[in-house]
Amino acid sequence: MTFPYLDIIIRSVAVYFFMTIALRIFGKKELSQLNTADVILILLISNSVQNAMVGSDTSLTGGLIAALVLFVINFIIKKLTRKYKTLSNILLDKPEVLIHDGKLDFKALSRLDISDEELKEAMREHGIEFFKNVKLAMLEIDGTISIISEDQNQLKQTHYKRRHNRKNLQKF
Repeated sequence: MTFPYLDIIIRSVAVYFFMTIALRIFGKKELSQLNTADVILILLISNSVQNAMVGSDTSLTGGLIAALVLFVINFIIKKLTRKYKTLSNILLDKPEVLIHDGKLDFKALSRLDISDEELKEAMREHGIEFFKNVKLAMLEIDGTISIISEDQNQLKQTHYKRRHNRKNLQKF
């Protein structure tokens, strides 16, 4: 006798890895601050992959098994990425240098689609007026921009979350 919910388990694992890869491709900046379009996208994605996970089984048990599989695989992936650096490098983003010793990394800023105004806003939130006063600015793995100023006496701790470019939002 075969386990009747094995199909749900296999489907849920496949959807989990598909979503992990999709989020890796589309980048951390997309998750740093959700707007209305992002919430709608997440809701639509969850609805679209539901049937891919449970198939024709619409029972409570089938749904709970799919949810349990997602929690378990997420727990396992977190443990494995902490233990194995190679897996961590594949699945997790790394912080990106945006400014080093007052010099902007234009290639990184362009690749990450971070505008001059976004960077200036983050600097203002950190109490820094000029690029030359930035010792280090990083786009962190959670989508925040952290900044260390040259003036070590005036270190401030702030939390800047990237916002999506307003021009891009008007397209939706």
